[in-house]
Amino acid sequence: MAAYLPPTPRSSAPARGRRRRADRTLRALLPTLLLALAVLLGAGGAASAHDELTGTNPAEGATVDVLPPSLELAFSSVPSGIGAQIQVLDESGVDWADGPAEIVDRSASQPLRAGAPAGEYTVNWRVVSSDSHPIEGSFAFTTQEGGTTAPDSASTAGPLEVQDDQAVETQQAGVSDFPWSIVGMIAALVVIAVVLALTARKRLGAGR
Repeated sequence: MAAYLPPTPRSSAPARGRRRRADRTLRALLPTLLLALAVLLGAGGAASAHDELTGTNPAEGATVDVLPPSLELAFSSVPSGIGAQIQVLDESGVDWADGPAEIVDRSASQPLRAGAPAGEYTVNWRVVSSDSHPIEGSFAFTTQEGGTTAPDSASTAGPLEVQDDQAVETQQAGVSDFPWSIVGMIAALVVIAVVLALTARKRLGAGR
């Protein structure tokens, strides 16, 4: 009776070659995916950043002769004209702002009434950032002399109330701080990587 001899296994060299090629493909794609992920995360951080106040005239802490005809605020980007509020309060709490603030390019200009007294002034400002979110702040400066023209009217005002203006709410509708579009792009990259890995594994399995 002849002894049973197991079949001679086929050479695994072709399978090893395919495995090495798949590994090289995955290693080549990995840096590209990581680079794309880093770029997307960086773009998401930049997109979610709010505008910043870059300068004022009069400057913070400055001493000027008299209250100027208007006060200027400069921002890092163009703010929205909707919901902009600027108060210029003297030491008695009287607001010397004359009418609404005007937005021109990256600057917000607030006209001021004549006849303001000498002393320290506190500026409270609130604008809508270019990303549709409100930003606010305050600073102070001093005048050495009072104005020579008596004001038409005077109003006493406290600090700006932190409340959502109806127009601002309308503009912000559907806007979220969370960068969902960036998350979607990252998820797409992850899906592509998984599909490539599964495809490579199936090819290796078929070649065995």
